[in-house]
Amino acid sequence: MDQLLSALIGLSAALRSIFLVIGVVLAVVATMDWAVRARKLNPFGGIARFVRANVDPRLAGVERQVMRMGGHATATPWWGLVLYVVMAALALAGVDVVAGLIREALIASTIGGLGILYLLVRWTFAFLRFALLIRVLSSWFPRMAYSRWIRWSFGVTEWMLRPLRAVIPSIGLVDITPIVAYFALQLLQKLVESAMFPGLG
Repeated sequence: MDQLLSALIGLSAALRSIFLVIGVVLAVVATMDWAVRARKLNPFGGIARFVRANVDPRLAGVERQVMRMGGHATATPWWGLVLYVVMAALALAGVDVVAGLIREALIASTIGGLGILYLLVRWTFAFLRFALLIRVLSSWFPRMAYSRWIRWSFGVTEWMLRPLRAVIPSIGLVDITPIVAYFALQLLQKLVESAMFPGLG
């Protein structure tokens, strides 16, 4: 377990550097693509031909989503870059979460039965916060909400969001109850841990 934890920590550090380099390259490519789409560059030049042949086909799905949401085709490369940043952040968060779970399991295993109960409490709250994040992210892409890989997050979180919606109004078109629920879960976790595990929380 210790070796696995060390490997995950090393992987997280390596991925941060790799994702940063790829992100810089993609930002340059997105800038070139935007310049071609916005007619800032010669549409018959080498850069334009390269972009149309190698970049635009890979952004076709993103462009369809942008157009479906009423956006302009010139915004496609920026949305593609945002999608990359979100996916990279999720990948890093996933590795960090697994490393954190292993670290907590190692600590809990040295404490005994109380440590296992402490671990279950922490993991339950972590799972609920994760479900909230999945639900919020899927709301940015409405078609994703109907995927069987996403639907579970609605069932897991609706019990806490429904009563909040009754007392917290939306800000314009934005439902802020998932944000409130996320921080409320953090506060509740601290209260539960301090009450049940005063020496550990």
